[in-house]
Amino acid sequence: MTATAPTPSTARVRATALLPRLTLVLAALLAAFFAAAAPASAHAALTASDPTDGAVVATAPAQITLSFSEGVAMNGDSIRVLDPQGKRVDTGELRDLCSGSIIRYGTALRPGLPDGTFTVAWQAISADSHPVSGAFTFSIGAPSETAVSLPSRTAGDGPVAVAYGIARYVAYAGFAVLVGAAAFILLCWRRGAAQRPMQRLVVRAWVALTVATLVMLLLRNPYTGSGNFADAFDLAGLKAVLETKSGASLVSRLLLLGAAALFITVLFGSYARRHTPDGADGSGSAADSAASEEDAKGESDLVFGLGIGGTVVAAGIAATWALSEHASTGIQPALAMPVDIVHLLAVATWLGGLTALLVALHKVPGIERSAIRRFSTVAFTSVVVLACTGTYQAWRQVGSWSALTGTDYGRLLLVKIGLVSVVVAIAYTSRKWTSRLVGGQAEGKAEAEVEVTDVSRETSSVSVSPAAEALPDTSEAVASDPRRAAQLARQGAARRTAREKQVRDADPDRTGLRRSVLAEAGVAVVLLAVTTILTSTEPGRAAELEAGRGSTATAVPDRAVKVTLPFDTGGENGKGSVRLQLDPGRVGANTLHVWAETPDGKPLDLPELKVSFTLEAKEIGPLPVMPERAAPGHWTASGVQLPLTGDWRIDVIVRTSDIDQTTVQKNVKIG
Repeated sequence: MTATAPTPSTARVRATALLPRLTLVLAALLAAFFAAAAPASAHAALTASDPTDGAVVATAPAQITLSFSEGVAMNGDSIRVLDPQGKRVDTGELRDLCSGSIIRYGTALRPGLPDGTFTVAWQAISADSHPVSGAFTFSIGAPSETAVSLPSRTAGDGPVAVAYGIARYVAYAGFAVLVGAAAFILLCWRRGAAQRPMQRLVVRAWVALTVATLVMLLLRNPYTGSGNFADAFDLAGLKAVLETKSGASLVSRLLLLGAAALFITVLFGSYARRHTPDGADGSGSAADSAASEEDAKGESDLVFGLGIGGTVVAAGIAATWALSEHASTGIQPALAMPVDIVHLLAVATWLGGLTALLVALHKVPGIERSAIRRFSTVAFTSVVVLACTGTYQAWRQVGSWSALTGTDYGRLLLVKIGLVSVVVAIAYTSRKWTSRLVGGQAEGKAEAEVEVTDVSRETSSVSVSPAAEALPDTSEAVASDPRRAAQLARQGAARRTAREKQVRDADPDRTGLRRSVLAEAGVAVVLLAVTTILTSTEPGRAAELEAGRGSTATAVPDRAVKVTLPFDTGGENGKGSVRLQLDPGRVGANTLHVWAETPDGKPLDLPELKVSFTLEAKEIGPLPVMPERAAPGHWTASGVQLPLTGDWRIDVIVRTSDIDQTTVQKNVKIG
């Protein structure tokens, strides 16, 4: 009679199907998060230019200069100046005009430039490795038609940027699991080194981090340049990347991953052999009680070496991020980089260890309750370190309460804090399940005896089919039919798996712990996505600095001041912008031009438009100006008197209908 293995229970089938479904859901949430995220701004920002955007100058300037909020990397092709026909008119020679804390670069213009509108397009790499770019126009003599269109794609945008961002996320996740799972084995569950699921988890994390780093290295050139995937295999571009700080960090990470491979080999080789489970159920102790004193000393030395070596390699990999991203620039970089390394290690120990615990609870029968208790302590310590280092990083990158709510970085940080709070709350529930698992159990041998007794009692109640009970002797099957022996071996393994699963599911405390840890891991996936986006977003401190410097337009002698103000009256067709040109933009008489345009750049003939000037520092104004309609969407006023130098506020009242009206304003520096 042919024996058949018992069919797994419906609960087992559902539990097996739960993980892949959860993975798909989390992947969908992650993809939606990346798709909904606006293009991230980088750390460095353009704070000033000469000539300014939209300026009209009487004679051609000798050079174009750009000023930035932070250090940038530029080359001879980073600043391009194009005439109205699209021909390049700069010399292609980059001029380093930096002085002290002033970050300024420029390029000379060729002599004999004609009148008309010129376009300046620039691109650079900020000190925290993120690409920045932009474009603006200025005119010589008078504005003219131009065949040059401003680039629609900014640096660090497009499909290449999406692929690069996904690779960055995979790298962070791989690092967290690699470090956290290894720490979980060494600190909490040494017997786990001999478990196949734990070995596969660590090796796959190492592979994911290595592949993601290689992808980032190849995509670095198109990510910061053309945005074309084909340029990933441009050897000249790859060579240029290797000469940058980001390229050097990625190469260093690959070298350190080679050392990590050696660590994994020792961990799952000679160390794992010392902790091979004694028996099919894998419920042996963490160390062989019959080992000699010499063997115990040898194991202690091996653990110490693995701990020191693993910590050094993990800190080195974390340093590749700290040395090339936000921590390496801004205020207090000498302190920020070590803090960032500790922060990354704490995150990895917590979230990666959480992943390892989840795999152990689902895949490994009989994980010791003492291991779960030890991880609870390690996780709590990691969260404390995470909170301390994160508070410092938040202060350093945000700088003010207004930036916390008024910038993209601050708002993302609030989301991250909220997610961390949710994970901590779920972790508190996990600690309660852990206490229930440990509570009421004797320590050491007594605890082991109770567990063995429980397992025996529960496994004895597992129903086995009569055919399974009547199995013939396996040795006879081996002698007569090897295929029959293999079938019987598979059936025996299936029975053992079913029994182990029934024993695990029979413990409500262990089941509750698995569910809470699974919930923690789900929130951690989203938390890691927010962290990835946060690392590529302009810090709040820099964003406020940029906004503060950009709120005042500077008047240059003999050059008109030109500003653009968007408006929205709230009514039908109430959106648009007004462009003001104050010529020559100095104390005394000036000529004012105002253009009103629709969002698509067409002239907008408003029923009413009023302008006033106020010098608040001297309590002068508002000085009203009633410009006259010169053409549809164009108003002018001559003899506009500005008596003193200073920061003048321009208020423009825009009315688009009988009831829809708004006021927009801008400060300009006169004198």
